[in-house]
Amino acid sequence: IYSWRRCNDGECWRYTATQSGGGEGSLDRLLPSVSTGLSPRKRTTSQCKSEPPLLRTSKRTIYTAGRPPWYNEHGTQSKEAFVIGLCGGSASGKTTVARKIIEALDVPWVVLLSMDSFYKVLSPEQQAMAASNDYNFDHPDAFDFDLLTHTLRKLKQGKSVKIPVYDFTTHGRQKDWKTVYGASVIIFEGIMAFADKELLQLLDMKIFVDTDSDIRLVRRLRRDITERGRDIEGVIKQYNKFVKPAFEQYIEPTMRLADIVVPRGEYIPTYSHVHVQKLRWDMAALASAHQAQPFPQTLSVLESTPQVRGMHTIIRNKETSRDEFIFYSKRLMRLLIERALSFLPSQVHIVQTPQGEDYEGKTFHGKRITGVSILRAGETMEPALRAVCKDVRIGKILIQTNQDTGEPELHYLRLPKDISEDHVILMDCTVSTGAAAMMAVRVLLDHDVQEDKILLVSLLMAEMGVHSVAYAFPQVKIITTAVDKKVNDLFHIIPGIGNFGDRYFGTDAPPDWSDEDMDEPSY
Repeated sequence: IYSWRRCNDGECWRYTATQSGGGEGSLDRLLPSVSTGLSPRKRTTSQCKSEPPLLRTSKRTIYTAGRPPWYNEHGTQSKEAFVIGLCGGSASGKTTVARKIIEALDVPWVVLLSMDSFYKVLSPEQQAMAASNDYNFDHPDAFDFDLLTHTLRKLKQGKSVKIPVYDFTTHGRQKDWKTVYGASVIIFEGIMAFADKELLQLLDMKIFVDTDSDIRLVRRLRRDITERGRDIEGVIKQYNKFVKPAFEQYIEPTMRLADIVVPRGEYIPTYSHVHVQKLRWDMAALASAHQAQPFPQTLSVLESTPQVRGMHTIIRNKETSRDEFIFYSKRLMRLLIERALSFLPSQVHIVQTPQGEDYEGKTFHGKRITGVSILRAGETMEPALRAVCKDVRIGKILIQTNQDTGEPELHYLRLPKDISEDHVILMDCTVSTGAAAMMAVRVLLDHDVQEDKILLVSLLMAEMGVHSVAYAFPQVKIITTAVDKKVNDLFHIIPGIGNFGDRYFGTDAPPDWSDEDMDEPSY
């Protein structure tokens, strides 16, 4: 029999389950059976991962449910990620509850963040204490709340974050940290999830998993012995000395802070559906933003010399063969990349010539140049960038249109490490409405790339796309070889160039092809 009842303080709902019958036997009988489809937790390192629907291949991870826009036409975040806090004693079933929430929400791009990742780095003396089960991992002082709060706040704001990976067998952090990005919903679980006032302010919903102490002890024995290589005496010693007192002193009292109390993780209320709202992309707002306005000062169009205009004549001609289309497109790309490089910062550099004379020249004034292509058409510009930038690093972003909503969606992302310090050349061959380019720029900003260090390069843009990008990101430099005036009802650039990806790669577009329908999103 299931029922809801108010807690005494009037602030939370408690979901109770009354079952008829009973049984005797070992503590194992107290353990709830594992539901089908959920494997028991087996890990020796802290858990922190994204949970979007995905398809993994040997080289790539493709998200089958893309992430819709998390920002408005101004380029700013429309709404922060929704954070669900899960608290409960050790081995209470928090991770199982988190998995059930993920299944119930039906929202793509859910991130599971474990408090276990944020144990403090131990000194040699503390390492020795931990090895003999004399270090208290169940005390608030064992956690790095400063790093945890900073990380959760940044993730809630839509930023990319790096999460430490804690190794339970060595009681230390691993060298490589995990990068997490793209949270529409964040599920944060830990024994001290409600123990810090600043942390509590970041939680939009608080759920406490209330599990019987005997069940938690049995689960902890199984986990620590089979997964973490501990002996039974050490586990029991640690439980009696630290785990049980910490629960009674620090964890159980925080139950009163919960919005929902769940017994043994048996049921997840649908109350959370009320709070999670999906953002919708306003294409009408994007289409109307700053139309008929003068071009922004951040736009640079390649001089329309007879050579440039001649190459445009060839690649725009529907009768041009694929070989000629590729050849002259590559010529234009090389000119475009060279033009883009002229906007990078430089400094005076004096060298000595073979004649023994000084020459006052210029060198790049920055740490690194990184190229990022918007798949698939933007990838065709990579050879031109590599030809003029030796050992340049390359990242890739795949953005496609959702046919039901008309929104651009992020499906794949691979960026070089430490890209935040780089000048980034963002490449897409055609830009129509600017929706895909805006999403790509937003991704770079979320990875802490400075806006004024982003250069968007495109062979052909529509006026609408220029204004949309410049309106949202006024510090992004826009470089193109030509700007066409119109975009039709299907968001094709007019007069345009056709579907660049299909013409370049030799693939056929359907009769009513749309730039947004193709692998390369020419928004």
